[in-house]
Amino acid sequence: MELGKKVQLEGKATEKVVRAMAAADLFKGLNDKQIKRIADAVELFHYPEMSTVVEEATPSDAFFIVLSGELAVLAHHDRRNELVELARLSAGDSFGELGLLLNQPRFATVRATKASILIRMRAPIFEALFEKIPEFGRSICRALAEKISLTNQNLMRTAAPLAETPADESLFDLLPLAFIQRYRVLPLSLEKNVLSLGCVDPPTPATVGAVRHFTRALEIHPVGLRPEDFDRVLRERVGIEEWQDRERHTPCEPAEPEGRSGADPRLDELLRRMLAEGASDLHLSGGHRPRWRVDGSIMELTDAAVLSEDAVLELIRDAMTPDHLTTFEQTNDCDFSLELPGEGRFRVNLFRDAGGIGAVLRAIPVKVLKMDQLGLPPVARRLLDNPRGMVLVTGPTGCGKSTTLAAMIDEINDKFDGHIITLEDPIEFVHRSKSCLINQREIGCHTEGFHKGLRAALREDPDIVLVGELRDLETVSLALETANTGHLVFATLHTTTAIGSIARIIDMFPQDQRAMVRAILADSLRGVISQTLCRKIGGGRVGVYEVLVVNPAVSNLIRESKTHQIESLMQTGKADGNQLLYEELAQLSTAGVITEKEAMAKTTNKKELTKRLAGLASRSLPS
Repeated sequence: MELGKKVQLEGKATEKVVRAMAAADLFKGLNDKQIKRIADAVELFHYPEMSTVVEEATPSDAFFIVLSGELAVLAHHDRRNELVELARLSAGDSFGELGLLLNQPRFATVRATKASILIRMRAPIFEALFEKIPEFGRSICRALAEKISLTNQNLMRTAAPLAETPADESLFDLLPLAFIQRYRVLPLSLEKNVLSLGCVDPPTPATVGAVRHFTRALEIHPVGLRPEDFDRVLRERVGIEEWQDRERHTPCEPAEPEGRSGADPRLDELLRRMLAEGASDLHLSGGHRPRWRVDGSIMELTDAAVLSEDAVLELIRDAMTPDHLTTFEQTNDCDFSLELPGEGRFRVNLFRDAGGIGAVLRAIPVKVLKMDQLGLPPVARRLLDNPRGMVLVTGPTGCGKSTTLAAMIDEINDKFDGHIITLEDPIEFVHRSKSCLINQREIGCHTEGFHKGLRAALREDPDIVLVGELRDLETVSLALETANTGHLVFATLHTTTAIGSIARIIDMFPQDQRAMVRAILADSLRGVISQTLCRKIGGGRVGVYEVLVVNPAVSNLIRESKTHQIESLMQTGKADGNQLLYEELAQLSTAGVITEKEAMAKTTNKKELTKRLAGLASRSLPS
């Protein structure tokens, strides 16, 4: 239903349309010629106050951009048969793209609250632009995501309290418990083919898409759900009884002792849920409910009780050795590993804080992933061929450095023969000797520290030594000495760029030793892999890698204290396998794997990333 009056596009009217389109975010990246060609193909309509532009459930056949005026977006609420205002539109806003993209009827009614002038783009023109001009398509997707988020927030505000628990218990079988907990959603009712989905938080397109994965034949209608209602239903139907009231809990042995971690059975259950949901870390803190990290975001377990000051130690104590307990009592910190036999391993850090005792448990995959599975660049495999020297894997905490090193060690174990010694705090991935003999030593258990383990390693006939972390000056000195005496050393460092890793090592030494260290590093360093993890569009994370391959030219710059010039060599040495982080981020953003916002958050060089994104966009545009 379109009651507007068509306005003839000529002269000043055409110029106004061109200026409006050039100023709109949707058309950023298009040149003047392209915008003019689009303007020649659109139509201009005038809508008087209170007139209906499009009506809910009618066929989608056009896309609109607001040139002037104001409009309301209206839709029927799931529980009340009345129109609810979802949003207001003004100059520069757009609508109609969702129905066109999904080839479905219009999802809402749009009504002019003031006299308005709209640019109308017929479906064939919209589809051609979306397919042929990537920047236009990305802009449409960004605008659509923001619009869906705003719409869902408005729907959430109209939600009525849930009076009672849904009567149909079978609805809970539609979604896994871990999924319900992660996304804080509940199936409320099912009428014909329409599932009413209660959402505590405004559902994103990724959330709705994930629900559709489990309910492919159903239409999803999100409705607001108060947090207290969600918690109540979860406690009544699927809550963990032992966690609802810690004082009522009486420890008991499980029916089958194998599969126990040695810790409290309640912790074992949490760890199993953690693995099922794909969480990377479990956080336990006195005075708080347990939380875990999924795809980089911390989420609270709303069906678990608040932990008391001493509850964390009670949960973990039985999994600790006497030495671990002594270390914790003496230093207020302790690192160790914990295993659920046949299910998973976890790296544990126990600590004291203002709330009492806290712990973080990180999930370690049982199976070592292959280098190809991690998406490591091909040059990483070439670094394994070095008979001696040092290879660094760097990045912030939690970026997957240990996973990368485990994959590299596993590759060596498959293809070469030799003796590998690992020094870890604690042991994470457990390797089985294949072509190589592997000895894994845990700091604090098998040796007192990285530096003592390295001294001993020189007398243990190794070919390859893995150092879990270059923490201090003595460890760095011994690692360089090991690399310089005919061994291949792998090590991690907490730095965000490959070039920054070189500077960090040099800066650890006193000023009067730095020239000597630069010379040793120039001779021994073979390569640096600097990595980070980015959230993917639609869920999950992807590794992004910066790689520096050290050749004679790079070695010379290190020796002469000219590390600031290394980036230029990396840019011109792509054939050797060099790659820069901001260039990889730009590629992933342009390919639609990650958002531009995520790329900007992970780069250390926003200026170069912006230029790279603009350059990739301009090359993809038609002439």
